[in-house]
Amino acid sequence: MSEFSLITQPWLRARLDARVELLGLADALARAGEITEIVVDLPTQFPALLRHVLLPVVVDALGAPADRRTWARRFDRGAFTEDELEKIDAYLHKYRERFDLFHPETPFGQVADLRTARGETKGSGVLIATQATGNNVPLFSSRTEADPPALTPGEAALWLVHAHCWDTAAIKTGAVGDPQVKSGKTTGNPTGPLGQLGVVLPIGRTLYETLLLNTPIGVQGRLGAPQWTRHIGPQWETRTAQGLLDLWTWQSRRIRLIPEQTADGPRVTQVILAAGDRIAETPDWEPHTAWKAANPAKRTAKRTPLRPLRHTPGKAIWRGMNALLAVEADDTAGLRTSELLDQISGLMADELIDERYPLRAETFGMVYGNQSAIVEDVLHDLIPLPIAALRADTEIHSFVLEATEQAEQLAQAVNRLSADLRRAVGLDPIPWDKGQRPGERLLHLLDPVVRRLLHGLRGVTDPQALDRARLGWELTARRLALQVADSVHAAVPESVFAGREVRKPDGTKEAAYPLGVAEDAFRRRLNLILPRAAEYRRQNTPPSTGEETHDQALLEPCRP
Repeated sequence: MSEFSLITQPWLRARLDARVELLGLADALARAGEITEIVVDLPTQFPALLRHVLLPVVVDALGAPADRRTWARRFDRGAFTEDELEKIDAYLHKYRERFDLFHPETPFGQVADLRTARGETKGSGVLIATQATGNNVPLFSSRTEADPPALTPGEAALWLVHAHCWDTAAIKTGAVGDPQVKSGKTTGNPTGPLGQLGVVLPIGRTLYETLLLNTPIGVQGRLGAPQWTRHIGPQWETRTAQGLLDLWTWQSRRIRLIPEQTADGPRVTQVILAAGDRIAETPDWEPHTAWKAANPAKRTAKRTPLRPLRHTPGKAIWRGMNALLAVEADDTAGLRTSELLDQISGLMADELIDERYPLRAETFGMVYGNQSAIVEDVLHDLIPLPIAALRADTEIHSFVLEATEQAEQLAQAVNRLSADLRRAVGLDPIPWDKGQRPGERLLHLLDPVVRRLLHGLRGVTDPQALDRARLGWELTARRLALQVADSVHAAVPESVFAGREVRKPDGTKEAAYPLGVAEDAFRRRLNLILPRAAEYRRQNTPPSTGEETHDQALLEPCRP
């Protein structure tokens, strides 16, 4: 089989303006200042590619910035210098054989002679999170295990790094040379390391800026070495990560791609995927996750007091803003933001990054089921993130936290209204884990409003403009809450007006939850949650028409 060099062969789909080009690793880094996006088949491929290939190459070749000013000088250049590109090229040349996907002795991210006792292989779908294989049967899979996809070398490389980062847990094929194989298999395998995190990436305007935003500052003492600098065999071990580069290129599986020559060129339809290294614990210097303090009763000398904060299925990233913006220790919630977002906060404090910079936060996660042996869902979200919100002493920080908390409180208020009205007709409230409660509908309506607000807050420094934005947000949120409340009212019969009679413990009867009481309680909650909107409406007679236009006008300072 001919070689496939990830350095020179085109396999990365790079978006440059309105077009997409296939580039090799060297060309992608040389043009990093022009590339606005790496196009992938599944969102979770991007953090795997960033951590497993792009970042380790750049950081190991150039070193991490020693201090914030060094980082800022590199960031302001907007692209790698000729000297830096020469160092990257020299680095890639030094390890060129390790970046050959089908090298006979050192294939990239694989064990060359990996085999099972019976010479068995599996279909290439075992690498693909959305492919039906074994116990992993995604709901909308269009293929069966007997029909493995014929992966091009570039596709195989992407799914290879994805498997190292996100692969499911449980039983794996036993490989010859692994002393821990029992009955031809290994058990107790955890998921890939990213599967144990709620991944958070700061995203810039170009690939170059994204690489710098994801490069920790002053970590020369804990860089370690990437996987391609050492020999890896079929045996595996449980150990701690020996530095960032080791963590980013963690070999959580032992894999061998088995290519075959076809009329369309080399294709991969068969692979071997066996157990790999198990990480003893996620180190608290893992830069791509937010954190939550562990239960004090469960802390031990061997266990970190922090644990990665994972994303919640069906929950937009802005609904977890208290964790993203936890740049100072929060003793109550026990939250801490990612090292990289905290680093950006420090850069802003030193005036080394413009607070108007269009930073975005992108989140990724995997939901596993059946003892983490199957993939149930892939989580992905992207929001604009005002840099000023990353500093706890700014008005924008408090505004963003207040607005997102108000959205949650409004959803709870609508749910309580629904519960009161259902009780009035003799029904139980909608269970929190069954059906769709009206609060979820409200959060869905508020979602584009919050995203537009976050986009527009970037660079807003005028206190009056911020006050207008606060009022505009509250008026808009109030209008949407009332809109959902109207739909709740419309779903109950007229008998709810008087409520129903219930017997009190003393034997007397009373009308419980009549319409007027439920509505009055909801309006009072609304005024408590949105005090500016309530005060504004007391002082101003709202127009009978055009109220939506009025609300949007007050949000004008925060428009994109």
